[in-house]
Order: sequence, then C-alpha cells, then structure tokens
Amino acid sequence: MTTAAGRPPGPYDSGGGTDLADILERVLDKGIVIAGDIRINLLDIELLTIKLRLIVASVDKAKEMGIDWWEHDPALSSGARKRELEERNAELERRVAELEADSRPAGHAQQEGERS
Repeated sequence: MTTAAGRPPGPYDSGGGTDLADILERVLDKGIVIAGDIRINLLDIELLTIKLRLIVASVDKAKEMGIDWWEHDPALSSGARKRELEERNAELERRVAELEADSRPAGHAQQEGERS
C-alpha cells in the first residue's frame, strides 16, 4: 500500500484521505469544548480552584453559541475601543462641569439665573 505521493504510509497516516486541513475545517465548523477543574485541598479546606474552559470554533460558530466577548474587548475591537473612549470622554466632561459649577461664587450663579 502506498500514499498519493507514491511512498509507503507513515505511522500516523490513516489511509482514509483525511488530512490536517479537513480535520481543522471540521473542528472549526462544529466546534470543540475542553473543560476541566483543578482543585487543591488541604485537610478538607479548599485552597485553590482553577476552572479551565477551552473552546475551539470558528467566529461564526462562536457567535451562534452566543460567544462574542472579543467584540466588547477594547484591546481586540476598534468599535469597543471607540465606545470606551466615548464613555470616558462623557465622564470627564461631566466631572469638569461639576468642578466648574462648584468653583463659581454663589452670587454669580444667582445673577446668571436672573438674566435668563
């Protein structure tokens, strides 16, 4: 028996014609989840718990599953970065307005109210 390249099959060749690209396409299309927990106890006292969750899927499949955290992370999304900057700018403008209102003399604020 020989492979398509004319050489004998290696120890990892399945002979079914499935290559790495096909496997990767299937995994990304269907998605794969690997989950595990690590707990460290000492005398029945839990000292540390680590929960591991690994999901390998295409972006489209992840969105189907309701996973879209990268769209809200400013380090990964320009839209999220823009929203974060807009929120920060609005907060700073609010704080400046408060400081300006606090720094005006009491009589000055009343005079402005009388002019209106």
